[in-house]
Amino acid sequence: MKKVGVLFGGRSVEHEVSVITAMQIIENMDKTKYDPIPVYVDKDGRWLTGRSLLSFKSFKENNLKDTKRIMLSGIHGDGNLYLHPEEAGIFGKKVFDKVDIFFPAFHGTNGEDGSAQGLLELLNLPYAGAGVLASAVGMDKILMKDVYKANNLPVVEFLWFYRSQWTSGKLQVIEEIEKKLGYPVFVKPANLGSSIGISKAKNREMLELALQIAASYDRKLIIEKAVENPREINCAVLGYDDHVEASLCEEPIGWTDLLSFDDKYIRGGKSEKGKDSKRAIPANIPDDMRKQIESLAKHAFMAIDGTGNARIDFLVAENGSVYVNEINTLPGSLAFYLWEGKGYDFKTLIDKMIEIALTTHKEKEKNMYTFDSNLFARTQFGSKAGKM
Repeated sequence: MKKVGVLFGGRSVEHEVSVITAMQIIENMDKTKYDPIPVYVDKDGRWLTGRSLLSFKSFKENNLKDTKRIMLSGIHGDGNLYLHPEEAGIFGKKVFDKVDIFFPAFHGTNGEDGSAQGLLELLNLPYAGAGVLASAVGMDKILMKDVYKANNLPVVEFLWFYRSQWTSGKLQVIEEIEKKLGYPVFVKPANLGSSIGISKAKNREMLELALQIAASYDRKLIIEKAVENPREINCAVLGYDDHVEASLCEEPIGWTDLLSFDDKYIRGGKSEKGKDSKRAIPANIPDDMRKQIESLAKHAFMAIDGTGNARIDFLVAENGSVYVNEINTLPGSLAFYLWEGKGYDFKTLIDKMIEIALTTHKEKEKNMYTFDSNLFARTQFGSKAGKM
């Protein structure tokens, strides 16, 4: 049985969303194959573990009294979770548990953006989901769209600015947006998800307020030309390299300009009959459009070197034009509902993501990380005349 360290929480405005996703992963993990070890990063950045972290009820009641502070050793290949010195004391047990593979369930900054993945890469520890590059590019909406444009994937027109440009030259920024994009536009923090900090602006007054809101969440702001009366169609992709498959397509229903945080996580519950009342799966779209979206989803996944499971969101204009809106390299609830119609329940999806993680980790182990150049013996260093 493999021990799976589920990483979640983190210093992010999407902290609570991450907790929910982690609880779903822990609950649906095949306990005959995996032993989930909760690794919770609280809002102050402390790493904690404990039995109470296995239950969502503990978070709702704020009853986390049995938790202990833990840390990684920083030693290459060491997957042990060590008790923090404050917990272990001088003569106490140092190793709390050993983890065979990590399963990041972070949302937003300081976790979904490649930072946690980079830590695990440095330690050469296997982990599920997207790697450093895909996570970083997938988080930054500006870089994401630049990569997609370079790969001839359709994206809406957009501009972007640093927060410092906005604060030092508000009129200049507004006039450039009005000149190049016009109204209406969507204003977003470049590095957030869950619709936090996003506003639609139809005039200058709304635009100024929208930019101010977005600037409070991120140092980079993206402004996108709005697609009027669009349909949103979403499709997930599972796999690695070119071994990828697409899920069913879904269409969120009952929304107008954008899906808010409440739409996604509070009002999007189940109906009395158990069917989801906020999304149509499969989406009611023509077969040729479905095939187009599936193909674009796979291309978008591979363009950023995606691994594991990601959801790609599309906008369909009234004239039928399809645009890649964004990729979510760690979608809420792992977008499990998109895979059920393909024969993968939540348990199977988690299993496949772990299998992919172990496969790609073994693939990386084939790389050579040394090169015998005899460079030190051939180089003079420290003298004024020293040359490489």
